[in-house]
Amino acid sequence: MKKTLLAAALLLPLLTLVSHFAFKPPVATEQGFRSGTFEPPHQAPAFTLDGSGGKKLSLHDYLGKVVIVEFGYTYCEDVCPVTLSHLTAAFKSLGNAASDVQLIYITVDPARDNPERLREHLTAFNPGFLGATGAPEDLQSVLKSYGAVARQVHSRNPALPYAMDHSSSLYLVDRQGRLRGLVPFNTPVDDIVHDLRLLLTATA
Repeated sequence: MKKTLLAAALLLPLLTLVSHFAFKPPVATEQGFRSGTFEPPHQAPAFTLDGSGGKKLSLHDYLGKVVIVEFGYTYCEDVCPVTLSHLTAAFKSLGNAASDVQLIYITVDPARDNPERLREHLTAFNPGFLGATGAPEDLQSVLKSYGAVARQVHSRNPALPYAMDHSSSLYLVDRQGRLRGLVPFNTPVDDIVHDLRLLLTATA
């Protein structure tokens, strides 16, 4: 059952993106991206939400950095913890260069994920990770603009009232604010680091 859910989580964003963006699937090469790419690169959809840092969080505020946009929620028990663990390892591997990379974790569960909850949850992985939440209609608008999806489903955990099925890929945004890559769920840490280094060293 869990493998089926994970496969579905990976498939959802890819199916949506076929009609939403000009998208090329992952191709493993030494020089190019190991994740999927957006051809041609274009401006990442803008958003301003309530940040886990206690103030408004806007994608525009991070121009000049490489940004990773992830959709998830703090009560997720399988996909999200794996991705956050991989990103934690990737940031460690980048060393000092990680200061030029920002993760923005956008919740798909605003009813339970307030800024304080997001901050506490993300700090356990990396204190520099930032969460974002907002009104349901605002979050739906952001999801739609990225070609991502989320829906409430029955939870297999009797202690939780519901779970969320949602897009599980990572969106890579370059220093100029352009959407460049889509990293599928469970991509090896080394491949994530490879693509982040490409974006960190790109001149334009």
